[in-house]
Amino acid sequence: MRRVFISESSAYRILKAAALITTPDYVVIKAAEEFKDKTTSINQMWQTDFTYFKIIGWGWYYLSTIMDDYSRYIISWKLCTTMRAKDVTDTIELALATSGCDQAVVQHKPRLLSDNGSCYLSSELADWLEEQKMDHVRGVPFHPQTQGS
Repeated sequence: MRRVFISESSAYRILKAAALITTPDYVVIKAAEEFKDKTTSINQMWQTDFTYFKIIGWGWYYLSTIMDDYSRYIISWKLCTTMRAKDVTDTIELALATSGCDQAVVQHKPRLLSDNGSCYLSSELADWLEEQKMDHVRGVPFHPQTQGS
């Protein structure tokens, strides 16, 4: 008896053509093999996000962080009681001071990578970043290389 092996995609196509299975209710999104615009040195791009947790008896707290994309080093963090644009700008100011980018002569300040949370979409943050001459890049929803990197 001879065994025949077929790929998963061929088996799926054959079963679907015979109406033996249905199309999944979700859309499968294939990610790229790797990020196309990799950073090549520190302070080219910083990633920012909030992590939130509830402390029993105290309520919700939000940890704002700035991480260097190249070194994966946490440059600054701030424990906040809200997730507002002001909390983001405070954390960036700490990162600028810690890295020396607020005093040194640099070619360009780091780009900021964030998700699409309301504080990152706010005009308050956009205006502040423009004053600081910092570019802002927002990740694409469901894109694993820019979300939760």
